[in-house]
Amino acid sequence: MGWKKALRKKKILVLCTGNACRSQMAEGWFRFLRGEECEVWSAGIHPDELDPRAVLVMKEAGVDISHHHSKHIDELPDIDFDMVITVCDAAREDCPIFPGRVKQFHQSFENPPVVTKNLKDEDEILRVYRQVRDDIKHFVETFIL
Repeated sequence: MGWKKALRKKKILVLCTGNACRSQMAEGWFRFLRGEECEVWSAGIHPDELDPRAVLVMKEAGVDISHHHSKHIDELPDIDFDMVITVCDAAREDCPIFPGRVKQFHQSFENPPVVTKNLKDEDEILRVYRQVRDDIKHFVETFIL
């Protein structure tokens, strides 16, 4: 009777400083594109409010992250992660130690709120957010679990 052994989904944490933009986008893309392969959470070292522009540009791409909320890494203590992906250099430097055989990966992305802080034109600001969104999508699509 060829019973197929069910594969366990990988448990992934996407970590950033504020858990407001880049890590939220990555969580959204992983759930949308790779949800059958993994379970994913995002968190921050110093969480901030969910960035409304990140929500907007993800919605434009067909991914709804409006229900997400920023959370501190300590809010996810009982999850046995297989992988931790840092998406900003500060989170990589401040990344806590994870017990066991957690694989750690780093891929830094530009921080749209920082890059656009001196811009006044909303179209220009959203262009930056869209570029980071698309960069993160490509990363998620090509990431080997």
